[in-house]
Amino acid sequence: MILAIDTASDACSVALIDGEELVAERHEIVGRGHAEKLVPMIAELPGSGRADTILVDCGPGSFTGLRVGLATARALGLGWGANVQGYSALALMAAMTFSDGAAADRLAVTILGGHGEMFVQRFSKEPFAEIAPLASLRPEAAVDVIEEPLLVGNAAAELVALAETGKAIELYPRAAEVRRLPQSFRALPPKPIYGRAPDARPPQ
Repeated sequence: MILAIDTASDACSVALIDGEELVAERHEIVGRGHAEKLVPMIAELPGSGRADTILVDCGPGSFTGLRVGLATARALGLGWGANVQGYSALALMAAMTFSDGAAADRLAVTILGGHGEMFVQRFSKEPFAEIAPLASLRPEAAVDVIEEPLLVGNAAAELVALAETGKAIELYPRAAEVRRLPQSFRALPPKPIYGRAPDARPPQ
């Protein structure tokens, strides 16, 4: 049994999966308040969500949301003796979009980052793969590197408007959709993917 946890975005999302079959899920757009919502949502799942494998979204995304999800996954993994692994929010959103048979063969996932920048990563459908590594870019630079006509995520509409071309789909990660990810994309270490260097610098 797999418990999937996703708190990297405005969504608070959990799912219980048996093999590749969805047993139950809870998914809510909360904006803030992941810390108050997450554990009760897990408790509402069959068997209080108990599983032998826990998959958790490592980001990039909301700093607070990431920490809540990772801390909960690690604590439950320790208490249940479960294996804890991670996945990328951007890879998940790409896989969610590609699950539509009519989707383009390539796309860019674009989400809002910090300091006016956006996290950008490009993916191909067959085989499912990263075209380029994750980058944190100013909008103008993001438009310059994105070649795909389809953009998904909460920064997609802004970039399509700036480029004056392409199609935008607003999308949030959904825990139940981790079934769409190839196994290699859901076996990351359960550590945060911040996507950019920290603002603070240690004293010299």
